[in-house]
Amino acid sequence: MLDKLQQWDRDTFIYLNGLGIEQYDAFWSVVTKFGTWTPLFLLIVFLLFWKRPIKKSLWDLTFFLLMIVTVGYAIDTVKKGVGRLRPNNEETINQIIRVLHTPHDFSFFSGHAASSFSIATMAILLLRGRYKWIYLVLLWPILFSFSRIYLGVHYPLDILVGMMVGICFAFLFKYLSVRITLPYLR
Repeated sequence: MLDKLQQWDRDTFIYLNGLGIEQYDAFWSVVTKFGTWTPLFLLIVFLLFWKRPIKKSLWDLTFFLLMIVTVGYAIDTVKKGVGRLRPNNEETINQIIRVLHTPHDFSFFSGHAASSFSIATMAILLLRGRYKWIYLVLLWPILFSFSRIYLGVHYPLDILVGMMVGICFAFLFKYLSVRITLPYLR
């Protein structure tokens, strides 16, 4: 069963990575950088404070930041514990795939997917009652995560697990923020 899953993951990666077109390499190389998305991060922080009580906004920002730190720690711990090689470092396939970046750390699970989906999900959970269009923020983690396959550095299961981990952490920290801050916001 595990062998079939790994084979599917490898074959799906090779197929998706092979769809890459050289003219789009620069685009995906920019999309994959956290710095590219700084305006989105600033917009989310701005919306957390825009026409909201300052105390509530500060608590929300605190839990947002705690979530980001916790997700980062989880990513690092799991990557070191699992030790799965990235496709670009896998000798059996790195000669037949398109590789645009060559990180040397481990692959499972995708830190880009986990962090971006946690941030986007938390933004939606905190702001969906005020801004109906906030769901558009999900375009960021989708593009961000796909860029990792395009660049040759993550398998699809790395992305899917990272996505699920990020979403779960967002729901956990939203729940904790409500449980912990409720007495202070009365």
